[in-house]
Amino acid sequence: MTREDTNGNTTVLAIRQGSLRGTTDGGVTAFRGIPYAAPPVGRLRFRPPAAHPGWPGIRDATRPGPSVPQGPGRLAAVMGARTPDGDEEGCLNLNVWTPAGAVGTDRPRPVLLWFHGGGFASGSGGWDWYDGARLAAAGDIVVVTANYRIGPLGYLHLPEAGADNLGVRDQAAVLHWVRDTIGAFGGDPDRITVGGQSAGAYSALALALDPATGPLVHRVVLQSGPWSLRPQAPEVAAHAADRFLALLGIERDEHLAKSLRDVPVADLLDAYGRVAAELARPGDAAPPMYPVLGGFGHRADRPTALAGGGLAGGGLAGKGVLVGSTTHEATAFLGPDAPADLVAAVTRAAFGEGVDTLARECAAHGTPAHVYRFGRVSTAVPGLGAPHCADLPFAFDRLDAYATAPMLGPVDAGDRELARSFSGALAAFTATGYPGWPAHRPGVEPYVRTLGGN
Repeated sequence: MTREDTNGNTTVLAIRQGSLRGTTDGGVTAFRGIPYAAPPVGRLRFRPPAAHPGWPGIRDATRPGPSVPQGPGRLAAVMGARTPDGDEEGCLNLNVWTPAGAVGTDRPRPVLLWFHGGGFASGSGGWDWYDGARLAAAGDIVVVTANYRIGPLGYLHLPEAGADNLGVRDQAAVLHWVRDTIGAFGGDPDRITVGGQSAGAYSALALALDPATGPLVHRVVLQSGPWSLRPQAPEVAAHAADRFLALLGIERDEHLAKSLRDVPVADLLDAYGRVAAELARPGDAAPPMYPVLGGFGHRADRPTALAGGGLAGGGLAGKGVLVGSTTHEATAFLGPDAPADLVAAVTRAAFGEGVDTLARECAAHGTPAHVYRFGRVSTAVPGLGAPHCADLPFAFDRLDAYATAPMLGPVDAGDRELARSFSGALAAFTATGYPGWPAHRPGVEPYVRTLGGN
């Protein structure tokens, strides 16, 4: 697990699964599209992630791997559309950005493992939106992004067929891969910050609170988590699964697992979309399939974990927390013409109250929680305000990757400085536990307002 050679801007690195060829640019070396589990196809579809067997020779890790197959993202009108790049065969992959001088030294760097959002139904850690090079350089840290199964492939609830919170199981597998392997990239396996945005934040907190994975998590970054969303009740998940199977013409019998394996992935996605439309309710943005209470990684609901064993018996005790939201989260779902009072109410109920609860619980147990609110407003569509996802271009300092995103619009020197500042805060928190402002104290306004905040 040591570096073998460097040639120009190409670096070859040996890890336990085999050798990788990455690229070095601007003082950061990137290894992309690294498989962390066996392809979830054939007999492994709708099964927990299995160990990857490795590969002979040197694997090209200069380009991202494919995303998990998925339908169109719900927020394309806000974030910009993506060209489909899903492939079930190679979708369980991750990406690593490490300071060029970190590999092979005796000074391992702190690690940020970050999970994308997308309502548990879309997204990919390999997209340029989440390129971690500038974030790694900002704090001399190692950054990891990863795919996890989403939509029906990740959250169909059929335990009798092996489908039990598979997306959560994938995330746990990534965390264990990082613990076991990141040292080869110059990362410190004892200083892993787990973070994410939206569904990724929801997932990061679950990993930190669960007794099976919590001991591996050093700090937590929680961006715009949908905190009003409780894990899905098993009976609700079972109803969604029944409708899904009915649309596919599949019976719950001894052939269930094989029948599901034989369905083309496009048909699975089509049935998922139809279930989502059928079960949609006004004012309820919950997807039809997402982590199920009592399943893997979600043995207890969040309030119980936070108020009881989560903080007092492991969970977040002793971990630093960075948590925040955007000022107008709800416009991403309600539209730019939604009444201001409705936007404020939904933003508060779905996101803001959860931020306050997390900060209070952390303070009550002596766990430092640094809280922010992101308020920069796009001049392209001012009515959006600072919607859900508006902080992402700035968190990764990747304004150029969002050139078509209405939530970003034209950028100026102030925006570029904000991106450096915000990504620097995330990197500093990963490295030191201090993002640049004090932890929340009860009775003291906890928010740091950035450009455009009010």
